[in-house]
Amino acid sequence: MHDHDDTISNPSDNRLFSDIVNARATRRAFLAGSAGVAALSFFGSNSAVATPGRPATDNGNNGQGRGADKGDIGFTSIPLDGGPMPTIAPEYAMSVILPWREKIDGSGESYPYDLTSEQQEKAIGLGHDGMWLFDDDILCLNLEYGTNFHMFGRDELQSLEEVRKVQAAHGVAVVALERTGDTFRMKRDKRNRRIHVNTPVEFSGPVAGTHYLNVAVDNDNPKGTVNNCSMGHTPWGTYLTCEENFHQYFGATAEGWEPSERQKRVGLTSGQGWDWHKFDKRFDLSKNANEEHRFGWVVEIDPQKPDQKPVKRTALGRFKHEGATVVEGQGNRVVVYSGDDERNEYIYKFVSAGNWKSMFARGIHPLDEGVLYVAQFNEDGTGKWLELSRNNPKLRKWSMETILVHARMAADEVGATKMDRPEWITVGQNEEVFCTLTNNTKPYAEVRPGNPSGINSDGHIVKWVDSNKHTGTDFKWDFFAIAADVHDENGQMFGSPDGIWADGKGRVFVETDGAQPGDANDQLLVANQATAEFKRLMTGVKGGEVTGITVADNQRVMFANIQHPGNGDPEVSNFPEAFTGADGAVPRDATIVIVRKNGGIVGS
Repeated sequence: MHDHDDTISNPSDNRLFSDIVNARATRRAFLAGSAGVAALSFFGSNSAVATPGRPATDNGNNGQGRGADKGDIGFTSIPLDGGPMPTIAPEYAMSVILPWREKIDGSGESYPYDLTSEQQEKAIGLGHDGMWLFDDDILCLNLEYGTNFHMFGRDELQSLEEVRKVQAAHGVAVVALERTGDTFRMKRDKRNRRIHVNTPVEFSGPVAGTHYLNVAVDNDNPKGTVNNCSMGHTPWGTYLTCEENFHQYFGATAEGWEPSERQKRVGLTSGQGWDWHKFDKRFDLSKNANEEHRFGWVVEIDPQKPDQKPVKRTALGRFKHEGATVVEGQGNRVVVYSGDDERNEYIYKFVSAGNWKSMFARGIHPLDEGVLYVAQFNEDGTGKWLELSRNNPKLRKWSMETILVHARMAADEVGATKMDRPEWITVGQNEEVFCTLTNNTKPYAEVRPGNPSGINSDGHIVKWVDSNKHTGTDFKWDFFAIAADVHDENGQMFGSPDGIWADGKGRVFVETDGAQPGDANDQLLVANQATAEFKRLMTGVKGGEVTGITVADNQRVMFANIQHPGNGDPEVSNFPEAFTGADGAVPRDATIVIVRKNGGIVGS
């Protein structure tokens, strides 16, 4: 959990999710003086308690061999750990690939720590996060961020070259992989490439061509993607990378400059310590109006077409996208779920205007025409998707481009529910949608304590089912798991849920980012979707986040990431060098390859 995730920039008086939870508890007469005590008793039958030593389901297969996957979770749940290296369940093995600074030419070599900005543009960057593997062959990997301290051992930048180097560490890596035994390696391939802050991009959808994107610098040549956190993938084989905390890279050099209300609403200030604006006028708010409107979008990348520019799909709205989970809904319309990862922000979904195949046949991109909605949760376990368009009477005087560019303010206006840092979203069996709510410990929550975890310092996972197979405007919601109440024999299992992925076989994989019980490392857990029983598959690295998830070979291989090991401090951890036996002290973000030793399904 990082400082940039601790902010609040929502001044609206919209209802807090904590108030709704508190009211729902009261309605059911289970409050008994403490919402925390009653939290699970009034939300269905899920116990959310791990049962060590046995599978969450047991059908005799336990992931052995190449039989049908029946959703078993039969591995040994391991204890919490606080050490400098990752640990994994004894039935599993892991290896490390794609560390920071590895060249994308497939040679297997890495540039030195003091690489140049030009070299960094040709190497794996920092902040390994969301990712997806296409055709068991080509991996799209988000590179969320690398702090100045990671790259220079100090916080303050001193030149444009240093800014360019940090910028080159952000973005996305597209790399072809080949299997070597129980692990993978990057191979030489014309599709290998880096997409970063200075890569040419295009805009599409309702905001493209409007005054919001006209800037003084590179007016006809928009560039870059930044703070690429979670992701999505489409039925037509493309990757969606999501721009989250874009605000922190901007600042203002002019004395006395103050942000507008619209800028404040997305957290823009005169500077947040990254210093890009001091050397690169693109990011100087006092000299280059509207550049900030070019960030905060979902960006589509075709992994198979290295010469095609990334496209920012503006119909999905501009905010701090934590992900873009795509599912095919009623009538083969595509539905895209996104969380806005900041305290007291919202959950959104986009529904395409029609059958996505038919839209392509008519020359219309399915992510360019459709309706954007924002969620409103009710205390009786129901909810509404509120339309963000001029069809909504509360937005009738707004232009469509204004609604999309200032989606947060439009959501304020229509009365969306302020959530506890909505993060990753996934869709499991029976069309159930899961969203991690990492935590909320800021004053807004303290003033109105009503979360199931008090002020929700531990976080929880909410689930819902939409009407009309994801395309309707009504939903029913419940809790899947409340972190403070998920225990094994040693006590609380986890806190601060972040990454989440359901495999469609009844397992839900959960990754954490933030405070863990006993000051332990972040971790990767597996839960049974039907019972909410959890087991701990892997623990991470001291000071580092466990994030990102994708699979290969019909889920007999899983990839996960270790982000900012040791928070960049070699005295805390020098992962992965010490893990692999290589020389070198500076920690490097990297990808973990996980396999079951018997060749079975990962998670079984």
